[in-house]
Amino acid sequence: MKTAEQAPPTWRRKLPAPLALLSGLLLVLTFPDADLTYLAPFALAPLLYAVTVVTRAIPRFFLGWICGIVYWLGACYWIQFTLANYGDLNLGLSMLALALFAMIKALHMAVFGLAAGYLMQRWWAIPATAAAWVAIERTHGPLGFAWQALGNAGIDMSLLLRLAPIVGVYGLSFAFVMMSAALVLVALRRPRKQLAWMLVFPLLYLLPAMPEHEEGRHQALLVQPNVNDRDSWTYDEVRAMQNRIFSLSTAGLRVLDKREEPLVIWPELPAPVPYYADAEFRERTHQFAREQKVWFLFGTVGYTPQREPKNSAVLINPQGEFVDRYDKTFLVPFGEYVPPFFEWVGKVSNETGNFVPGNRTVVFPMRAYKMSAIICYESAFPHLVRRFPDAGAEVLANLSYDGYFGNLSARRQHLNLVRMRAAENRRWILRATSDGITVNVDPAGRIVDSLPQGFAAAMPAQFNYIEEKTLYTRYGDWFCLLCAAIALAALAPGLRRSAR
Repeated sequence: MKTAEQAPPTWRRKLPAPLALLSGLLLVLTFPDADLTYLAPFALAPLLYAVTVVTRAIPRFFLGWICGIVYWLGACYWIQFTLANYGDLNLGLSMLALALFAMIKALHMAVFGLAAGYLMQRWWAIPATAAAWVAIERTHGPLGFAWQALGNAGIDMSLLLRLAPIVGVYGLSFAFVMMSAALVLVALRRPRKQLAWMLVFPLLYLLPAMPEHEEGRHQALLVQPNVNDRDSWTYDEVRAMQNRIFSLSTAGLRVLDKREEPLVIWPELPAPVPYYADAEFRERTHQFAREQKVWFLFGTVGYTPQREPKNSAVLINPQGEFVDRYDKTFLVPFGEYVPPFFEWVGKVSNETGNFVPGNRTVVFPMRAYKMSAIICYESAFPHLVRRFPDAGAEVLANLSYDGYFGNLSARRQHLNLVRMRAAENRRWILRATSDGITVNVDPAGRIVDSLPQGFAAAMPAQFNYIEEKTLYTRYGDWFCLLCAAIALAALAPGLRRSAR
């Protein structure tokens, strides 16, 4: 089928740049705190229209780049706040760092704009454009920073969420891009048969629905001590802080019926809880678990044999014995390591030197059950989180500190990532944070219980251990690989023509 790319009318040539800006804005509005999630199916339509009516490759690339810059500036504006308040940067330098970050991350969208401009001309525009989006979206993590995949906007859309346990969040992204592409084809008055791809959507009703909520039979205590970051701690201040958290935990355990050995979870803390460097604190953790007869999971700083620091989580059993340690695998840019070309940016963390990533997928044995921990930002990586239930974890604990976000939307953005990981793997996720938002998330991504931000408390959480594995848990990002193959096959004729 021949599809000649004719020069657009003059009025169309005036639209592309504003349309690219509009798409970036609409993408931002789909996520917290705007929460206009109903825009997600249409957010990319303006950009797709722009790159379709523009006939040259370089303008298509820059239209995507413009859209991406707007998106990353709007979605991650809180980076400026974090660097200014915790990275020792003045207003100008923190704004510059945010701008450079957005310009670099926007290159993903630029490549998408370039690819989509060609794909939208073809009769297979709808699935091929969606496949290109998913293939590019999957590259964010390996290339430095993953945050809000487009599909996260569908966390409360029960029908689309049925895709999550099968193909992960990327399945929802695929569906949203299909909708945007279809809208553009309608606007361009393309033949109706090119819209036939949309007939797959009724098939969503044939997929298994997300599980109904059921009461948990097991008990955990999620401790939110409301401890914030400080430049320095005296010995007395450290001991007072630790005493307060132990007291908060002990008081919280009194409300549990203790029909079994409960799980107590402390969050990732921006304060000294040095299990390895402080023998007195280490002995106290063992004593607490033994006297209270609890499984005790808490965040601390671990070390390599060369004394390089690791962001870690340690589990103590009810007999007061060390079980195992998990070391955070995916570290936070600027917080736990400084990315290339950004050495001039002050580090957010007070830890001396860069943290070292871990390399083990740890599943903690808990008598008849198994549990794994994910630490803070790791919840942004679907392919990482799925490793734990695939290795046998029947419940997940998320230890986090979101105080670096202030009162900005990043807290709720982060929470939505955790909720999507629960839905993908059909696991309860017990999330303890230092100062909010502490939640108990069920296997459908629903928030069962939560604590308000900036409030010190210990929250009882009822949950279940689940052994069954979803397709996404078992097979991971097979759908992303399929999308990459489809996108490359669809782009091949254009690439051969360009080569000639």
